[in-house]
Amino acid sequence: MNRRTFLAAAAALTLGPFTAQANMIDYTPGAAEEAINAGQTVLLDFAADWCSTCRSQERTINALLEENPAYAESITIYRVDWDDYGRGDLVSQLNVPRRSTLVMFRDGSEVGRIVAGTREADIRALLDAGL
Repeated sequence: MNRRTFLAAAAALTLGPFTAQANMIDYTPGAAEEAINAGQTVLLDFAADWCSTCRSQERTINALLEENPAYAESITIYRVDWDDYGRGDLVSQLNVPRRSTLVMFRDGSEVGRIVAGTREADIRALLDAGL
């Protein structure tokens, strides 16, 4: 086993599988854009299974959704898989610089963004911007 394969296997065992919250929708081209254009409140979570920052953001989002049901009732969350769509049209249109980026839309406009941030207070403020 080469070093890269070993490290990938070790990370998978340590970090476990990436598990999206039940109210997170896996992104497919057009779905999130349609919701945004319809004026829905949408959080785009640009994430990768292997990204520890993405996992930290996910844990924080899940905890906040559990803590405040208004978030889950008001905000539709799309998980945009970076490995599949990191070079796609959505990333280009929104000028998303990297995985572990969260972008909030309300009434068809971007109202906030976090790039590689994991602070609970910042993620809470982003979710609050969607309410």
